[in-house]
Amino acid sequence: MREACIVGWAHSPFGKLEDPDVESLMGRVAGAAIADSGLAPEDVDGVFVGLFNTGFTKQDFPSSLVFQSVPELRYKPSTRFENACATGSAAVHGARDWIAAGRGRIALVVGAEKMTSQPNAVVGDLLLNASYRREEGELPGGFAGVFGRIAEGYFQKHGDQSDALAAIAAKNHANGVDNPYAQMRKDLGFKFCREESERNPYVAGPLKRTDCSLVSDGAAALVLADEDTARTLRRAIRFRATAQVNDFLPISRRDITHLEGAARAWQKALGDAGIGLDDLSFVETHDCFTIAELMEYEAMGLTAPGQGYRAIMEGWTQKDGKLPVNRSGGLKAKGHPIGATGVSMHVISAMQLAGEAGDMQLPKADIGAVFNMGGAAVANYVSVLERLS
Repeated sequence: MREACIVGWAHSPFGKLEDPDVESLMGRVAGAAIADSGLAPEDVDGVFVGLFNTGFTKQDFPSSLVFQSVPELRYKPSTRFENACATGSAAVHGARDWIAAGRGRIALVVGAEKMTSQPNAVVGDLLLNASYRREEGELPGGFAGVFGRIAEGYFQKHGDQSDALAAIAAKNHANGVDNPYAQMRKDLGFKFCREESERNPYVAGPLKRTDCSLVSDGAAALVLADEDTARTLRRAIRFRATAQVNDFLPISRRDITHLEGAARAWQKALGDAGIGLDDLSFVETHDCFTIAELMEYEAMGLTAPGQGYRAIMEGWTQKDGKLPVNRSGGLKAKGHPIGATGVSMHVISAMQLAGEAGDMQLPKADIGAVFNMGGAAVANYVSVLERLS
């Protein structure tokens, strides 16, 4: 199998952007990523587009929208990917598999979403499309209500973890200060995140506003190349392993206090990579809600079930801890434009491994991993990445 490498990238700011539509957001990053790789648009063999949409914009069918900003891509095969909040990683993995299968040498991956043009109530309802509408469509709090229910179940089983959730939020907001692309670059501190207030009210179950990721616009792009091509370029980040595991959509069909699909994806990716968790320098994980990051510590094997609090309360996942998690600020501070999120996580990880992460740079970044999930741990993607020697 021909392995794929990340050889170029681009990333827009995340937040409430003036860009009028998804096409404009894609235009920010597509050509810039190709230029960053040192390749020409004519070198690209295929395009992979991640867009969740599901009603955020009337313009669907986005696979050829990128041609407007990079007309040299006309006549290239281009395909849209969608897998809820893991849409970006679905596009990345699709491009990686396409190169590995020998169908092309160079792929452009673009993930984007325009969310802020809709009212908050509409956004909340559209996000419920990533849940099992038949059973979960009327939960109060929109998609936060799904994770609010998960948090309630986890607290009932393992005790009140409000301190741990606040510590996760505080960590990620502190990390977001160093990320020039982040939507919220403000260190909120543990006390603010822990206490209910007019500015930090409860949203769903035990989850407060600081426990919830942000509604965002944004885009990110990657250029992938086969290993032989990558070795001729100025830098390359190799996929050491990838895994995708899907689970039941209804949360009623699962033990919601344990992210089994995520755990299986982690086990497969680490096994295929031939490494253990101790070999990782960092992780970028899917903190759509702080309870998700807490449970993901357990899913990745960092702690035993029910002990995820130890990873944050004992400082393991801080930027100077034994396994830094979400040095970018995560979805919590960076923002969560759905189709862009998985691509962004791969961009940030590639920057770390290339030593190009600026103020986010970790002193040790040899092997990193990305965990991106769609829905409530329904579509689970793990990528293990390393510098190409």
